[in-house]
Amino acid sequence: MTFDEKELINGCQAQDRAAQKRLYDVFGGKMYAISLRYTKNRDDAQDILQDAFIKVYEHIHSFRGESPLEFWIRSIVVNTALKHLKKQKNMVDLDEVYRTDKDIENAEQSLAGFQWQQLMEFIRELPAGCQTVFNLFAIEGYKHQEIAEMLNISEGTSKSQFARARTLLQQKLNKEHRFDNESIKRQS
Repeated sequence: MTFDEKELINGCQAQDRAAQKRLYDVFGGKMYAISLRYTKNRDDAQDILQDAFIKVYEHIHSFRGESPLEFWIRSIVVNTALKHLKKQKNMVDLDEVYRTDKDIENAEQSLAGFQWQQLMEFIRELPAGCQTVFNLFAIEGYKHQEIAEMLNISEGTSKSQFARARTLLQQKLNKEHRFDNESIKRQS
């Protein structure tokens, strides 16, 4: 999908509805996938996406072009998702589940054989705190210090939530892998 980013930005800054629709058409799908990673259902993800694009349209005049437009929009979507979670009280007080697990740091899990959609379902099944930290660290690329500031938690809590998320995902992947292998054996 080709588009002239500068022209699109200028059109949105002029509040041109066609340019706004084009912006949504270009980035809406990717941003929906991001919002879906922070929620447990599609309705909440759609609400986040809608709220985020309203913010994009309202603040497009502040976009300075220091990063690609997609990254700027992505940060708005992530921040909107975090605010949504806090408002919905879906996030557990992360400090309550603080724990360390040194074994997790060395654990590795092969993702071979799992499709992206299946992995996203596993991530959505995580407890809200783990899901949020996992998304911010592993997928969005934020550092634990940044996550701590964003979520108003300690850096150690961010690290422990990520470790807990990895452990839960590894358990789920192992369980699914065993189930798949058992199903194959039964069919043989």
